[in-house]
Amino acid sequence: MKQTKNWALTATRTLVFTMVLCGASIFTACSSDDDNSDKTNNISEKIIGKWMVDELDGQKCPTNYKAVITFLSATEAYGSLSDILSESWNSHATATVVIDGNKVTLTAKENEHITHVTKVDISRITDKNMWLSSDWRVYEDGVEIGGEAWNSECYERISNDYEKDIIGTWEGKVTSQEDEHTDGEMHRWEYKANGTYVYYNKSGDQWVNSNDALAEYFVDGTLLCTRWKKTTDSKELREWWEIESIKDGKMKWTALRMREDGTTYTATFEMTKVK
Repeated sequence: MKQTKNWALTATRTLVFTMVLCGASIFTACSSDDDNSDKTNNISEKIIGKWMVDELDGQKCPTNYKAVITFLSATEAYGSLSDILSESWNSHATATVVIDGNKVTLTAKENEHITHVTKVDISRITDKNMWLSSDWRVYEDGVEIGGEAWNSECYERISNDYEKDIIGTWEGKVTSQEDEHTDGEMHRWEYKANGTYVYYNKSGDQWVNSNDALAEYFVDGTLLCTRWKKTTDSKELREWWEIESIKDGKMKWTALRMREDGTTYTATFEMTKVK
């Protein structure tokens, strides 16, 4: 899978954008979590694991703008994000972590000159969710050149990781009445372990390789991101889903989509593994 070092930059661009765009949805809100575990004690232990942004300013985030952060330890993390706004494509990009009480600092080196520093204040963390505010700054050779801050974010803990389970060939179609990315017809996807995939259309009784010039994907936790180009000169296209489940040869996807008028809807997709 392709890896880059600038996920701190692109993640914050995405999160700022979602503060404007996020709308109400049918999903359960972070604020409904009634877990009464300690609010800020033992953050070094409780933060370990995989987290995906769920809400900003109390509103749900469309799947297109979600990011995943995984804390491997109290000193190391990695993040994954597909950001169409800045055309960044980051999978498992690394960052160092410093935890002091309820304050967490993440530092990511984009290159030898550019450093991204995100300072987080965690107001509450449970087995399911983490509430925080954060301040992100960008430095070039030690001089601040940009950044953003926001007051209210909620992340949900991701217990499943489908990165390996998705590998193989799947056949399926959209199962919701509406989705901007799919046509309602049956298609096939062959997901490979190297982060590329092959897309097939059906012609009569035969499955035909689309031979796209670019066809890449990554899965981090439940977030599935794909990008493709039909020819080397064509526009790059992207698609985002959350994997609801992979079980007994069946895979289900869901996504919160936003229409041009700002309203949202839930798209769903089902696939069967064929080999």
